[in-house]
Amino acid sequence: MKARILVVEDEDKLRRVIELQLQSAGFEVEQAASAEQALRLADRADLILTDLRLPGIDGLELLARLRRQNLQTPVIVMTAFGTIEAAVEAMKAGAADFLLKPFSLDHLMAVIGKALELRWLRDENRQLREELGRRYEFDNIVGRSSAMQEIFATITRVAPSRATVLLCGESGVGKDLIARAIHHHSPRRERPFVKINCTAIPENLMESELFGYEKGAFTGATAAKPGKFEQADTGTVFLDEIGDVPPSIQVKLLRVLQERELERLGSNKTRQIDVRVVAATNADLRAALEQGTFREDLYYRLNVVPLNIPPLRERKEDIPFLAEHFVRKLARDSGSAVESITPEAIRKLMSFDWPGNVRELENVIERSLVLCAGTRLDANDIRLDMSPRGRNPQTAAGHFLPEGMTLEEYEQAILREALRRAGGNKSQAARLLGLTRNALRYRLSQMGIES
Repeated sequence: MKARILVVEDEDKLRRVIELQLQSAGFEVEQAASAEQALRLADRADLILTDLRLPGIDGLELLARLRRQNLQTPVIVMTAFGTIEAAVEAMKAGAADFLLKPFSLDHLMAVIGKALELRWLRDENRQLREELGRRYEFDNIVGRSSAMQEIFATITRVAPSRATVLLCGESGVGKDLIARAIHHHSPRRERPFVKINCTAIPENLMESELFGYEKGAFTGATAAKPGKFEQADTGTVFLDEIGDVPPSIQVKLLRVLQERELERLGSNKTRQIDVRVVAATNADLRAALEQGTFREDLYYRLNVVPLNIPPLRERKEDIPFLAEHFVRKLARDSGSAVESITPEAIRKLMSFDWPGNVRELENVIERSLVLCAGTRLDANDIRLDMSPRGRNPQTAAGHFLPEGMTLEEYEQAILREALRRAGGNKSQAARLLGLTRNALRYRLSQMGIES
């Protein structure tokens, strides 16, 4: 679409020159010889170019009336050199830019281009924020089961507070979505939401990533850098996989939760911080407490409001609604011709155990849409992952343990195989086994295979 520019200028010759220049550049142009006339046309314009000195209502008053009408249209003011103070007043009143007369047409086009680009960026940003907000409304988090309705009710009660929330549940149940919904329904919704994946940050970098560092704190620290907590100041921090945080960092997290303060690496200056913390884990933190890999005082600081998100296999009544939601969403995003899903396909989905939960369901729907040739997703189009995850391959042969192996030997073999598949990466091996990194390290040390 062509941008429409309203030119407000009482001098006919200059108004005509500007109109011709803008039309030659591909813009639609409307003219007004007075502010009164401009006010009748303003709501149709993408940008307004106005002189400050006009008969009747002047340019400053025009700006004020546009703002009272809540019009967000950018305004560029034109003024002679002798009234530059008025241009400064116009900028304070909300003008996007100003042009000093006389100006070249090239300068005019540059200023207009800059103002329009800024407007489009703001419109896009506003649209994205609105879409993001709609995404985290409860109506768009699919969950008709009584368990999910209870979670939504808890979010409604806890979101307005600054209470720390601990989300517990298996991988793929939607902890990230719930954390963002808590932030979206809180008074901090316009402030930053910073997600920290505790598993993805190497242990030797975790302190500097979370709490920042000062210049010279370590080799390569050529400038000071704020950490994730400072970036989230006045907003929300989402600590995903909190069970993987090493003990040395747990102490510093406890200080943030208790005292609302931190120190950057390489600094002794205490910085006050105002963040709301939402943490998530797919591990049993109580087991970690018994093993001594997770601090008890930190656990109780995090567990102020616990939210246990049930796995999909325990709320199968949500599967039909989730499946229909993913078909609509993914078909639109991928350009698929599929318009609906059949009852037979729904029954096939309902009969599966979903070890990967909602995330796995979404992946299955996406894969099935790609391979579906028709406009309806049928049972034959559903491509389920039937690999025996978490099952003992010997069970089918009638053996509980591999022949000739003790339970301890079999567990060691599983741990070694996970390490081999992960290339020696303990964090990746822990994820394969459904353990936290600290729990894996504990088991390895107990078996004497730490190295």
